[in-house]
Amino acid sequence: MDPFSFDKEFYDKGLRFIAGIDEAGRGPLAGPVAAAAVIFPKDIKIPDLNDSKQLSEKKREELFDVIREKGLAYSIEIIDNNIIDQINILQATFLAMSKAVSNLKIKPDLCLIDGNHKVPSITFAQSAIVSGDAKSACIAAASILAKVTRDRLMYDYAKQYPVYKFEKHKGYCTRKHIEAIKQHGICPIHRLTFAPIREMLLQMKLDI
Repeated sequence: MDPFSFDKEFYDKGLRFIAGIDEAGRGPLAGPVAAAAVIFPKDIKIPDLNDSKQLSEKKREELFDVIREKGLAYSIEIIDNNIIDQINILQATFLAMSKAVSNLKIKPDLCLIDGNHKVPSITFAQSAIVSGDAKSACIAAASILAKVTRDRLMYDYAKQYPVYKFEKHKGYCTRKHIEAIKQHGICPIHRLTFAPIREMLLQMKLDI
């Protein structure tokens, strides 16, 4: 189904404002998690809009500006690695999503959440949509805003901590990233509670 047609089914039920909500960065070993919320006009069409994972970086960057220009409302929130370590990644993701919805200038009649979890702290009506970023236009748009925002932050971190090559892997658990941690240790944006980091820190202590 066309993602705009998916959203139209909700508008056809009489709803006025539907917010799509998605995140980027749940899995990496370093950096923040980002979440975005987007409300589109009812009859909008944006060519090439799709799940951010299915788009090239260049296309995501192009759509990032289009979404912000044509959306009725949008909000992007960042939760850093220190908060992730304090409350765990699921709760940090919920927090980012909740803040994104709360900061929308238009209050939604319904929130469409990518995934299989509703967000406990969102007080508006909501529906969890498995693979929602591939089904719903407003969720796809949120996925793009979150992904581009987080990637830009990781490019900035790559300049601060060049030995880790964050510009290449965005903090995910790649072989090169693991090798860099083993060689240089951790940096201030690593998530200390994530299993690969904990295991490496433990091993380093045993080796001393």
